[in-house]
Amino acid sequence: MKRLIVIISVLAVTAAALLTASAASDLDAARKAYIEKYSALAISEMERSGVPASITLAQGIWESNAGRSYLAVNGNNHFGIKCGKAWKGKTIYRDDDAPNECFRSYPKVEDSYQNHSDFLRYYDRYKFLFDLEITDYKGWCYGLKQAGYATDPTYATRLIDIIEAYDLTRFDKGAVVKVESPDQLEKAVIMPVKYDEQFHFSLERTIYQKNGVACIYSVAGDTYDSIALIYDLFPREILRFNDLKEPVELLPGTIVYIQAKKNKAAKGLEKYIVGEDGESLREISQRFAVKMSSIVRRNKLKKDAPLVKEQELKLR
Repeated sequence: MKRLIVIISVLAVTAAALLTASAASDLDAARKAYIEKYSALAISEMERSGVPASITLAQGIWESNAGRSYLAVNGNNHFGIKCGKAWKGKTIYRDDDAPNECFRSYPKVEDSYQNHSDFLRYYDRYKFLFDLEITDYKGWCYGLKQAGYATDPTYATRLIDIIEAYDLTRFDKGAVVKVESPDQLEKAVIMPVKYDEQFHFSLERTIYQKNGVACIYSVAGDTYDSIALIYDLFPREILRFNDLKEPVELLPGTIVYIQAKKNKAAKGLEKYIVGEDGESLREISQRFAVKMSSIVRRNKLKKDAPLVKEQELKLR
């Protein structure tokens, strides 16, 4: 009897091991098939947005179980992106951190990939990643975890393991990324001297440009009227350039435009995803040197409409 029990136990352990090996083999095959199917799409998104193809593929494999998850099969959602307050597309529901959570649903997989790239590029909390080298996959993985992409404490190492197991960095090599880091594109740069000639030049003030628009940063004691006087502008002009109807107090370090803002943002800053609730259209207009009226018109908004977290605004 004891011998029979031992034999049965051995058979059970062997069967379990075979099942485990079979499941691992199936997962490996599914991951390889996923890479073959979507690597070209990941490379295309890398060239368009600057998100390394290795990161996109690793996240897609992990988040969608190599394209086999409920969200991927039924909603073409390969990256586990939830609806948020501002999502106006189709939705799909699934238990996650909480029961029956709302996830974004897409008409096709390509839409999921593009939304994933845009989510990282145009959402402030992820923008620092684009200052990393495109080959720094570990920096990207730890950065995604740091920025709160997933709650799993092992998220970064899981992505790294997938990238290394399937040599996904081979898709990053020789990449021709068409856009600069969003943070670099946003920075104000000192205006070339030859363009200063159209303004009353002052040795005490540096003229910058954002999105090709001349601007300065206010110092203590500045008012819109005093700045207008320095640069030979009418008071109403400087208010119009800064989307104001009446003068407001200028805190030191406030950006003040001394030219009309553009109708669209710099190339590479096509969108902005609203961060915390409370941002205003004017703040975004000043940040990107785009006329508030253009943002309103391009996004079919009302000027006084409140913005919500993760609301997507077209800037060009």
